Amino acid sequence: MLLLCILNHLLPLIILFLRHCYLRIVLHQLCSSYVEKIYLALTTFLYGSDFEIDYGSEERASIVYKTLAVDKELQPDKVKREMSVSGGKLVVHFEAVEARFLRASFSAFVDLTVLVTKLVEEYGISKEGEGSI
Repeated sequence: MLLLCILNHLLPLIILFLRHCYLRIVLHQLCSSYVEKIYLALTTFLYGSDFEIDYGSEERASIVYKTLAVDKELQPDKVKREMSVSGGKLVVHFEAVEARFLRASFSAFVDLTVLVTKLVEEYGISKEGEGSI
């Protein structure tokens, strides 16, 4: 009898506790879903730019490519840069999460490209096909 009396008083509390736990689980699942969506929105690369420079030879384009390839992006989670050499041209593709990151990365890369191009033009490939650096 005493046990039945205790169960009558505890049963509503147990049900309330179980409802509270269930709501917390559901709420946690909803929140984690929204957090995941917000994270994906923040890390989606919405801005992009492409450009190519014709060096006139595969060898010159390759020298510039190899020189610039060692310089990695400072914030790879915010800016992606892909480079390739095709038909004597250096082809570069940028993607960024914000326009300001794209501008900064693109500008810095162009500055380095101008410097490397000047060096290749001045000291690069001799007429015999061997580098004179």
